[in-house]
Amino acid sequence: MKVVPMKYETLLTDLADGVMTVTLNRPDKLNAFNTAMSRELIDFFTRVNSIDDVRAIVVTGAGRAFCAGADISGGSGAFQVWNDGSKPQKREASDSITLAIFNCLKPIVAAINGAAVGVGITMCLPMDIRMISSSAKIGFVFNRRGMAMEAGSCWFLPRLVGMQQAQEWVMTAELFDADEALKGGLVRSVHAPEELLPAAQALARKFASNTSSAVAAAVNRRLMWSMWGAQDPLDAVTLDLQCVGYLAAGADAQEGIKSFFDKRAPVFPLRPSKDMPPFGPWSQAAPGGVK
Repeated sequence: MKVVPMKYETLLTDLADGVMTVTLNRPDKLNAFNTAMSRELIDFFTRVNSIDDVRAIVVTGAGRAFCAGADISGGSGAFQVWNDGSKPQKREASDSITLAIFNCLKPIVAAINGAAVGVGITMCLPMDIRMISSSAKIGFVFNRRGMAMEAGSCWFLPRLVGMQQAQEWVMTAELFDADEALKGGLVRSVHAPEELLPAAQALARKFASNTSSAVAAAVNRRLMWSMWGAQDPLDAVTLDLQCVGYLAAGADAQEGIKSFFDKRAPVFPLRPSKDMPPFGPWSQAAPGGVK
């Protein structure tokens, strides 16, 4: 499917070389997370599954922050979902930006250009790669706000950095710098501020290369995330055997082998918007995603 222009109140989107750069765009509020941003991010990560021109995604922030957390200027209601601006709704899993990112079929790079606090960092946990500016600060500050960990971070964070490190960061609720984030295994690399976004986009372009099958990339991304919590390798083997059998009979695998023997770059015909296997975790994507 071709790209349909995406116009949002709190996000900027820009597509180049198969990489969609998504910029959180409330710089006067340090890109603080509000209901509009939540809805728009969920909409983006759901819609992008069916846009084949987007091969990889980079997420960053406008101005000097990535995302300073929930916009608490209106009080504790910032932690709830509001329907008509006056009444809080019960939060549902469908309201989770984390699950929208988790269910995405595209590889995602977080370019953490400044402060990433609370939801500003937890939204990065289900992204595949996290890169950070040397000037950025991170904080899992829930205990300072009297709030529970949100966005599934109690599941993601210990798996990414280990229980001991996760407990220290959450229990102290302190801000920490890019070097500590790197040492703790939360981020891949630290960059000078002016070099961060170009470095993230360069890595995403490698993911978006035409020499990679977009369908295989989508399957493999979701296989790794979905099998991360499996209790037995048999669960993974059972699913990946299904995937191998299905993809091996498909046009991309045939093209991959033929191009190898022809000594040329492959031209893969399959598209994630319509050619994903009819089973597996991607078949339960959020409404509007790939079915």
